[in-house]
This record gives sequence, C-alpha cells and structure tokens, in this order.
Amino acid sequence: MNDWKKKLNVVYSTNPDFEYEKEETPQEETIAKDKQQLRIKLDTKRRRGKAVTLITGFVGQDDDLNDLGKLLRVKCGVGGSAKDGEIIVQGDMRNRVLEILKKEGYKKTRVI
Repeated sequence: MNDWKKKLNVVYSTNPDFEYEKEETPQEETIAKDKQQLRIKLDTKRRRGKAVTLITGFVGQDDDLNDLGKLLRVKCGVGGSAKDGEIIVQGDMRNRVLEILKKEGYKKTRVI
C-alpha cells in the first residue's frame, strides 16, 4: 500500500536512516453511554437560514461518533453528518433525538 499521503514535510531524502514524520493523533477512549454528557441544540448559523439539530459533547473515537450519527439520521429519517465531535441532523429534531438517545442509554442528555 502506498502511504505517500502520510509522509509529511519531505519530498525525497538521500539519508538512508531518515524516518518520515507521520501524522497520527491518538483518539480518546469512548466512555460509557450513561456517562456521556450530550447537549442538543437548534442551530441556524452559517446555514443560510436552514435549521439543524446539533449534538455536541461526545467523548470517544470517530467510529463510535459516526455510528451514533448514523443511528440518529436513520431513526429520524433525515440527512446529516458526524465530524469533529459533533453530530448534525437536518431539521428541528431536538425532541425526537432526545427520545432516541434516552432509549439508547444516554442518561445525561439535555436540550439547550
């Protein structure tokens, strides 16, 4: 597998002992569902007036965040995304998202 994208700051080196810098960020361990402190709010900033439900406060790995985001999008029947520790669900789905999270075992969830 060619990992040229992972080699940073150097195009070519003639030094046989040279080690390429690799961009690796350690991910946090995903904490238990009942200890997650998720916040749900309605957001319209920088979205051309369209409302989205924003879920913040998730602590854990990106794969778990994506799984939770997919679950919420599927259960709500709308689009959205999950990145940078936030889940975006299209539309004003605050109450529905709160119900889904409570059923999934997220106890410390609140609507702002």
